[in-house]
Amino acid sequence: MKRYWMAALLSCALAATTAAQERREFGVLVMAHGGGERWNREVAQTLEPLRAEQPLEIAFGMADAGSLQAAVDRLEAQGARRIAVVRLFVSGESWRERTRQILGLAPGAPPRPADDARAAHAAHGDHAMAFWRIDGDAAFALSVEGLMDAPEMGEVLAARARELSVDPTREDVLVLAHGPEDDAENARWLARIDARADAIRRTAPFRRVQVETLREDWPEKRAAAEARIRAFVRRAREEGGRAIVIPFRVQGFGPYRRVLEGLDYVADERGLVPDRRVADWVRRQAAALRGELDDADTATARGSSL
Repeated sequence: MKRYWMAALLSCALAATTAAQERREFGVLVMAHGGGERWNREVAQTLEPLRAEQPLEIAFGMADAGSLQAAVDRLEAQGARRIAVVRLFVSGESWRERTRQILGLAPGAPPRPADDARAAHAAHGDHAMAFWRIDGDAAFALSVEGLMDAPEMGEVLAARARELSVDPTREDVLVLAHGPEDDAENARWLARIDARADAIRRTAPFRRVQVETLREDWPEKRAAAEARIRAFVRRAREEGGRAIVIPFRVQGFGPYRRVLEGLDYVADERGLVPDRRVADWVRRQAAALRGELDDADTATARGSSL
C-alpha cells in the first residue's frame, strides 16, 4: 500500500512537472500598433492577467522586425519553443502578409543583417519599420482575426453604450473607426464593425446605430467622411435627442474630439482597452493557435515514424 501511494505521488509530481514544462514551452506574442505612454500602458495592463497563464510578450510597432525579434528573444529566453502570434489590430488584414514573411511563414523577407539589426527598413507613411526574417528556433502560428471579427468587441461596444445612455429612444449611437484607403477594404471594415454594433442594437432601443470610418490618413476621403460624421451627430440634436460616440479603436479617442468640435455629443473617449474582454479575445486566439501548433507537431511526428 505504501509503495502504491508513493507511486501515485510520483506520478502526480511527474504530471505537474510535465504540465509546467509544456506551459513554459508555449508562449504568446501580441503585436500592437503602439502609441504614447498611456496607449502602451493600457494595452499592457489589459493583457497582464494572461502572463500568469503562459509566457507573454508584446511587440509594439505594427509589423516591425526589430520589435518582433526582441519579443521572440524574450520568449525563447523563458523557454518558449512554440509561439502564438496574436495581432491586436482592428482589421485582420493589417500587416498580415508582411508579418508572415518576417516570421518565416512565407518567403519574401531577407535574412537579418549581421552587422546592424536596424539596417533594413521599409517605409510606410511616417513610419520606418525594420524588415527581415527574424532569427530563432521557435515555431510560429499567426492569428487571422481582427478585433472587428470578434464577438467580444460587440460586448464592449454594448457596455459602453449602456454606460453613456440616459434615454435610448432619443439617442443615436455613432461607432467611429480609423478606416483604410482602399474603398473595397473600407466596405469590409464597415460591414464587420456593423456586425459588432448589432450588440448595441440588441442591448437597448436606440433610435439609430451607425458605423463610420474617418479614413484618417487620406485627406480627400477624410473630408467626405468628416462631413457624414458631423451630419449624423448634428441631426441627433436637431431631432431633440443626442448622439453617443464610441470609438472602435484599440485605445483612446484619436482625432475624434477635433473632428466633432462644436457639436453636442457624449463620449467617454475610451477605446476597446482597457477591458477584460480584449484579454478574453487574445486568450481565445492563443488557444486556437496552440491547437494549430499541436496539430503541426503531431503531423511531423507521424511523418517521422513512416
